[in-house]
Amino acid sequence: MEMRKNYNYKRRKLYLPEYGRHIQEMVDSLLVIEDRQERTRQAKAVIAVMGNLNPMLRDTEDFKHKLWDHLFIMSDFQLDVDSPYAQPSRQDLMVTPKKLRYPQSRITFKHYGKYTQQFIRTIASERKSPQTTAQLVDVARYMRAKSFEFNNEHPNNEVIIRDIRIMSGGELDMDMSDISNMRSDYHRNAQPQRKAQRKMQPQRNNNRKQQPKGGKGQHRHGVHK
Repeated sequence: MEMRKNYNYKRRKLYLPEYGRHIQEMVDSLLVIEDRQERTRQAKAVIAVMGNLNPMLRDTEDFKHKLWDHLFIMSDFQLDVDSPYAQPSRQDLMVTPKKLRYPQSRITFKHYGKYTQQFIRTIASERKSPQTTAQLVDVARYMRAKSFEFNNEHPNNEVIIRDIRIMSGGELDMDMSDISNMRSDYHRNAQPQRKAQRKMQPQRNNNRKQQPKGGKGQHRHGVHK
């Protein structure tokens, strides 16, 4: 007797492949039951089996609701049972998501980031005060650190002041004295990195064999006479 081969690609496509073909066959068997009460009882048994496949998700919110929605999807929305939840329609679950609108704002200096430019414009819209000056110094410190990461070289204070003036639309103009006394973060971060690199360097092995030096009256071989 020749065995007939039954490949999955010859079978019908599953609506939800994650549940497997056996669950799909159980759902198909529900559509054949004529008695509504018996069909509802069997549907609840299928829901219990579906829940056992993912026991970790039982404590999640609306877990049973999702199982019933999946049951109706696998029945191609043809199952007529007494569900504890409203039966969804094909239109409700096949809604096309709206297209996301991506920001089209232009960043003047990309290596500083978008939020740096927004923060500078926010400071420019406020009145000048000691607090805003301190905030601007913090922004300048951050800009120096990002410029060092991007260019891998020490940034110039005049460049930082010029970039702040450009990003603020000419509203902010820092004094060189405020930024010249500022400590940059990359100097402090570079020291522990250099120490770590030194520790990682392999130590040079001294291949020279040190021979013991004999003192007066000591002989390596024989007896001292």
